[in-house]
Amino acid sequence: MELKVLAIDIGGTNVKIRVAADPEKRSFPSGTSLTPQQMVEGVLKLAQGWTFDAVSIGLPAPISKNQPTRDPANLGKGWVDFDYDNEFAKKVKLVNDAAMQAVGSYDGGRMLFLGLGTGLGSCLIADHVIIPMELAHMPYRKGKSFEDAVGVRALKKHGRKRWEKEVHEVIEILSAGILPDYVVLGGGNAVRLKDIPTNCKLGNNANAFTGGFRLWAPEWAKSVAVYHR
Repeated sequence: MELKVLAIDIGGTNVKIRVAADPEKRSFPSGTSLTPQQMVEGVLKLAQGWTFDAVSIGLPAPISKNQPTRDPANLGKGWVDFDYDNEFAKKVKLVNDAAMQAVGSYDGGRMLFLGLGTGLGSCLIADHVIIPMELAHMPYRKGKSFEDAVGVRALKKHGRKRWEKEVHEVIEILSAGILPDYVVLGGGNAVRLKDIPTNCKLGNNANAFTGGFRLWAPEWAKSVAVYHR
C-alpha cells in the first residue's frame, strides 16, 4: 500500500500544506512569531478531512539528524529541540526548504538547486543523494555574501536589471566550483529573470510538495539516511 504523505512547506510568510490525493494546497500565515507548536496546531486544523501516514517538512534552517541546528531567521523560537514526531503522532522527515524543493525538481544526474527568494537557498543532489549546502552566507565580493548580492533586499535596492546581472555572475561562479550537470532556479524571484542563464532552467514552488512526497519513496531512502545521519 502506498504511503500517504502530508507535505509541509514553511516559509517566512505562509505555511503551505498538501497531500498527493488533493491537488489544492492549503495555507495559513506564518511570520516572525510563529513557534513550532503553533505550526503543528495550525497544520492539523487545516488538514482536517485529509488522511496521511507520514509527514515531510521543509524548514528554512540548516538540518542535521532530522532536527534544525538553529531557529529559522524569519520565524519564532523553539524549533531546535521540538519533538516533531510526538506532536504530529506520525513519523516526520525534516529537511531544509530548499532541499525539499530540490528533490521535487530533480531529473537525474548532478543537479544544483538555487532558491532565489527572500535569501538564497541551495542544495546539491547527485544520483538521488541530497547534499545539504549553506552557500548563502559565503563571501562573494566587496564584503558581500552571495545572499547579499541576489536576495530580495538586493532586488529592491538595486532594481531588476542589476540584480539579474548579479544572479548570472553568482551562478557562473558556483557552477565553476560545483560542476553540476544542470542548475534549477526556484524561489519566488526566479520568474523575474528576463534571460535564463546557460545550463539553467526554472523550477516551480509547487515542486516543494512533490519533494515532500518523494522523500518517502524507496529511491530516496539512502539519501535521506545520509541527510539525517
